[in-house]
Amino acid sequence: MENVVIFDSPGKGRGLKATKEFWAGDVIFSEPSLAAVVFDSLAERICHSCFRRQEKLQRCGQCKFAHYCDRTCQRAGWAEHKQECSAIKAYGKVPNENIRLVARIMWRLDKEGSLVSDMQLTTLDELEDHLNDMQDDDLKELKVDIHNFLDYWPRTSKQHTIDDISHIFGVINCNGFSVSDQRGLQTVGVGLFPNLCLVNHDCWPNCTVILNHGSQSAVNTIFHSQRRIELRPLGKIAEGEELTVAYVDYINVSEERQRLLKTQYFFDCTCEHCTNKTHDDLKMGGQEVEGVKPSDEQVKEATDYCFDMMNKMDKARLNGDYHEVVKICRKCIDKTEPILADTHIYLLRMWSTMSEVQAYLQYFEEAANYARKMVEGYMKLYHPNNAALGMAAMRAGVTHWQAGLIEVGHGMICKAYAILMVTHGPTHPITKDLEAMRMQTEMELRMFKQNEYVYHSMREAALKNKPMTMLHEPKSVEEGIKNLFHRRK
Repeated sequence: MENVVIFDSPGKGRGLKATKEFWAGDVIFSEPSLAAVVFDSLAERICHSCFRRQEKLQRCGQCKFAHYCDRTCQRAGWAEHKQECSAIKAYGKVPNENIRLVARIMWRLDKEGSLVSDMQLTTLDELEDHLNDMQDDDLKELKVDIHNFLDYWPRTSKQHTIDDISHIFGVINCNGFSVSDQRGLQTVGVGLFPNLCLVNHDCWPNCTVILNHGSQSAVNTIFHSQRRIELRPLGKIAEGEELTVAYVDYINVSEERQRLLKTQYFFDCTCEHCTNKTHDDLKMGGQEVEGVKPSDEQVKEATDYCFDMMNKMDKARLNGDYHEVVKICRKCIDKTEPILADTHIYLLRMWSTMSEVQAYLQYFEEAANYARKMVEGYMKLYHPNNAALGMAAMRAGVTHWQAGLIEVGHGMICKAYAILMVTHGPTHPITKDLEAMRMQTEMELRMFKQNEYVYHSMREAALKNKPMTMLHEPKSVEEGIKNLFHRRK
């Protein structure tokens, strides 16, 4: 942690600043989780050690709750699971993820002390819990969790005061960090990273934080699973400059970001982008055609219509009725696309959903068209090295490739690869996947340029020999990027 130092950030409390100059793609610091747990809803589908999604997992023979890839993963996760295993057996049921995480944290602190490593810059006692700022409904939930925690906590373990237990619950409530699967595409759990808690928010940050689980194939359990975050600069950072990350997605308008930050993290954001409402006019504006813009009333009517249709779309999507989703999206797009700007966030969401669902239904050309529009809109709003932009470009590139549009597909994949090399780094599994895609599409593009007819003939023959199977149900690949900081719903 020699690359950073704690300092008093004006108006923000404690923060971290760089002790030397950094450039895009560097790793400022990496940090393993103090503790982490798999979400309740995914407990049987995600390995509790390496957080990989697997079709078949082996269940812990004692508590029958924890699931692992194999014996290697089980041995690697035993240190965290040992006391939890006995507690679940004694309790007779499995408590919720927040209780399990608090228990794992407290067991580790009881064993190793308040500083579990020389790299830890702060103790949990020094972190804010914001208990006094919580709403009444949240306080009621907290009291229920504490009551259940006391029933779950073994009598043989060290006993703690209600205040100490409440503090840890408060800390994970506003500092818990969402843990993704090994590909970084889905949020599957929540963990606590004490040093990361010191990095303050900015809506247009100079850093990004990504999970990189390390080696997933190592036989030695010491190296097998290292749940860790990496803090990476998005561009040049000068010595002495404060390090910031975005707690909420910049795609939201400034008023909504401020509301989310106040509700979830208990502070008023006064960053330049919130103060100046930067890009809000693009995010909620109308489309200018030959110097003529629609009236405010037309834009508002189209925006309200989009909002209503998104609610209908979400219901159809939850029911798995994807043809109905397409019908709703197409109706909304046909009506509002001539009025709303290509950066309007509701229209972007419609395009995003259409590209996902149409790709799932294997209408690849239409899916590619909407994916391209979405990326073009994102490019006008996001930082050039934003991870969500990189993931969207990756999805668009794959969709264009599936549609046989190799030139645009290769270009999108190259763009995504350039961004993810900065945000994720060369060792991340998804960057390695992109590198393989980039090489594959580059080879196909050369073949296409030499002879388009031969290329398409070979492609058709390959598809006939290996028919495309239905893709995974659409879940939005940006989910793990946009919701990094865990909030209990």
